Amino acid sequence: MRSPLITRVSWGEMEVEGLAAGKDFVLFPGGGEAWDWNVHGTRHEPGIQAGDVRELLGRGCAVVVLSQGMEQRLKTTPEALRVLREAGVVVHADETRAAVALYNRLAGDGEAVGGLFHSTC
Repeated sequence: MRSPLITRVSWGEMEVEGLAAGKDFVLFPGGGEAWDWNVHGTRHEPGIQAGDVRELLGRGCAVVVLSQGMEQRLKTTPEALRVLREAGVVVHADETRAAVALYNRLAGDGEAVGGLFHSTC
């Protein structure tokens, strides 16, 4: 199963193959969904939570791309990074547009890539 490509990203909106346009997304091999920060208590600080990345691991991701937002204000908790490291997953974190470009390249190459994407600050 291929991870869906992100076809457009701009401030506050993203378009992903096969999904309705939205602001933030969780993407993984075979699909994706809107990223609801309230599920695991994600906020810009302290950042992406361990529960967020565990969902990606449960979807078969061998590579994970974490977007830091357009202004790189979205952090990642040390616990989330530890969970990924212990699972042996390759992790990349970058500004949203750069993260999207990397994710799309990996997805296009057939990698089992997943990601968390935030389209504002």
